[in-house]
Amino acid sequence: MSNLDVRPRPTACGGREDVSAAPVRDLLTGRVVPLGESSQVRRLLPNLGRRMVGAWCFVDHYGPDDIADEPGMQVPPHPHIGLQTVSWLHEGEVLHRDSLGSLRTVRPRELGLMTSGRAIAHSEESPRDHARLLHGAQLWVALPDTQRHREPSFEHYADLPLVTGGHGGLRATVLLGALDTAVSPGSTFTPLVGADLALTEGTDVSLPLERDFEYAVLAMAGRIDVDGVPVEPGSMLYLGCGRTELPLRADSDGSVMLLGGEPFEEKLVMWWNFVARSGEEIARAREEWNTGTAFGTVHGYAGARLLAPDLPATALKPRGRER
Repeated sequence: MSNLDVRPRPTACGGREDVSAAPVRDLLTGRVVPLGESSQVRRLLPNLGRRMVGAWCFVDHYGPDDIADEPGMQVPPHPHIGLQTVSWLHEGEVLHRDSLGSLRTVRPRELGLMTSGRAIAHSEESPRDHARLLHGAQLWVALPDTQRHREPSFEHYADLPLVTGGHGGLRATVLLGALDTAVSPGSTFTPLVGADLALTEGTDVSLPLERDFEYAVLAMAGRIDVDGVPVEPGSMLYLGCGRTELPLRADSDGSVMLLGGEPFEEKLVMWWNFVARSGEEIARAREEWNTGTAFGTVHGYAGARLLAPDLPATALKPRGRER
């Protein structure tokens, strides 16, 4: 998914200066931003108080939206470098096309994972005949320096491993990395985890965590108490490091996403749809996309590609995780 902001601000990410070595409970509120002509998303990362969680560097939560009489998601072809995109749905369908020639409809609880590597372009749209509701999350994972120039790829997995607990009241789908004994088939390049946790009313359970990971919980639906803190859609609870388990309680049916990983040590600069190490890299990628000299072509999308906006007047520099 694209960052469609026509005046995107450069975001400094990475480094370990702002990583809490001990458990914390920092509740973050999403910022509402437009996505195309008819949709809005709640942006949880990057946030005013938090830039990354492990290698997770971008989190949008959208819906549930009634799109029965609307075009739904319509994101024109746009470029990416230096990251992976993770498409995750609770309701609806998203048709993915990319410059590798991939054409795939991603459905609820299926993983659509695109690794941009050195350069890729893609589009995302609701199919012409689409479901009434659209609800999901779009996330980015920053690639480490050793992998960010690799060849691009796209993966799709309809069947993902599950973790259950709480006498059947917890059903956790592992979309990336490992949780407990379940390991996702999706490609990862840093130690991390992403899991969708669905809890039924009355569930009281604890999940095992990695002490060296930092974690956050993104609220998707309903209200879940996470380590005693209620989280509801539009919010994300940052949990810091140093945890070996995570208590969860559901007074009604609900769902959250667990995101975590080893703190990302490298310093990054993120602007528009690019994750890089310098402003010069960003400027070069922008020029190559707008002039059509790199990234390839996305075939089949009924519309023009999305040109990159003007660069800001100030220099783009990686500065780590400072607030």
